[in-house]
Amino acid sequence: MHALDLIIVAAFLIGMPLLGVLFGGRQRSSKDYFVSDKPMSWWVVCLSVVSAETSALTVISVPTVAYLGTFTFLQLAIGYLLGRIVVAFVLLPKYMSGNLVTAYAYLGKRFGSKLQSTASVTFLFTRLLADGLRLFATAIPIKVLLAAYDINAPYWAICLVTGIGMLVFSYVGGVRAVVWVDAVQLGVYVIGGIAVIAVLAGKLPDGWLGQAFDAGKFQILDFGADILTSPYAIITAILGGAVLSMASHGSDQLIVQRLMSCKDLKDSRKALIGSGVIVFFQFGLFLLIGVMIWALFKGATPASMGMAASDELFPHVIINVLPPGVSGFMLAAILAAAMSSSLNALASSTVTDVIQKVSKRTFTDAEILRQGKIWTVVWAGLLIGFASLFTSKNNPIVEQGLSITGYTYGALLGSFLLGLIFKKARQSDALVAFVVTVLGMAAIILTVKFPVGAKELALAYPWYPPLGVLITLVVGGLMSLRHSTNAPETVEAELPAK
Repeated sequence: MHALDLIIVAAFLIGMPLLGVLFGGRQRSSKDYFVSDKPMSWWVVCLSVVSAETSALTVISVPTVAYLGTFTFLQLAIGYLLGRIVVAFVLLPKYMSGNLVTAYAYLGKRFGSKLQSTASVTFLFTRLLADGLRLFATAIPIKVLLAAYDINAPYWAICLVTGIGMLVFSYVGGVRAVVWVDAVQLGVYVIGGIAVIAVLAGKLPDGWLGQAFDAGKFQILDFGADILTSPYAIITAILGGAVLSMASHGSDQLIVQRLMSCKDLKDSRKALIGSGVIVFFQFGLFLLIGVMIWALFKGATPASMGMAASDELFPHVIINVLPPGVSGFMLAAILAAAMSSSLNALASSTVTDVIQKVSKRTFTDAEILRQGKIWTVVWAGLLIGFASLFTSKNNPIVEQGLSITGYTYGALLGSFLLGLIFKKARQSDALVAFVVTVLGMAAIILTVKFPVGAKELALAYPWYPPLGVLITLVVGGLMSLRHSTNAPETVEAELPAK
């Protein structure tokens, strides 16, 4: 490693939190802290959404997906775009029409505070696990970098430093800081990806592109894979990806919070749908990097090159193949991507959907703001702690991250759809359906196997959200038949006039 690379990395570690503080400014109310009193430009929110959902996992793991396989990962991006379109016209109007701070506040209006709190706690737990994995993913290339200097840094120490940087701008700058930092870091690692392609193109022999085509590396659509066990079978990827995107962008506070910071519904729709287009090209960029690395190493397995995990592949290239400056820039991009903060979303959901609902007293706005900042710190500590639960594995870490949400995404999205489709559904129906879905998905994910050749494989992770939605709608829909009249449009309609 060159000294220039270390200078660039250090500058990013210091610069990203400072940039967030600069853009965030001072928050004068809880609403400003959680969803911004000053509407954000739709294009900034669009970039933030892309960064929040992909970040370091994309940079590190998507090239590995192409190295070990083909371009079939892009089928998921097609599904992601379709799912976003549905959310933009079905769920976004519900969020933008009311003075809501979280996505789960809509469930509170439709069903009641018990379901609102249940959905929020589920989001908090799932996001903690998923973002703990993201933080761990970032520690992989840093550990490889430090090892080049004979420094054996533990993962917890790496996660601690990165987590503190993320905490600084989230605590001081609120959601505006989070959105702006996300937008900047997306530009950084996309530019870095383009620079990597330029460098690798100069190192590859003539004819590498034809060899990659002959090997089928650029195959996008897969009609032959088993639709139950392969995440990249065309039906599995597109349908599952669409429902997964509906869940992540329609029922996950991490994304919905960003969309609600836009000026109006029109801007939110542009940000959401535009993010789907960018994700498609972003995936394509890093898949191309994976194919180029495959050509550079002539398809050698990561293990044969002395790597403990396949996700060390791209960090290995960054450190050992790229020239000084470009190497440091890409490492800094991965670090910056790790600072795509979910802390503000976790804090907003905790205070709005849980604390305020279970408390028997009314909070002032100043108290809500103070609670929001306290919980931002608490969640930072929990996130750093949970990151240590993950260890290196040979399957790409991005696939692990996507499968974690399978336990709960179906129940979350299903609850929103239950309220929209079944007019008779009450809170008790939704609560039972929610619990049955989470338990049912846990049983399916952990126990159901399908014989494929000589192996038994689990259900492909893109099927988790559609199956969870189906269970929620069937159970909740059947239970709603008990009622002879439609439920009131909002819970408040059931309350007597003061």
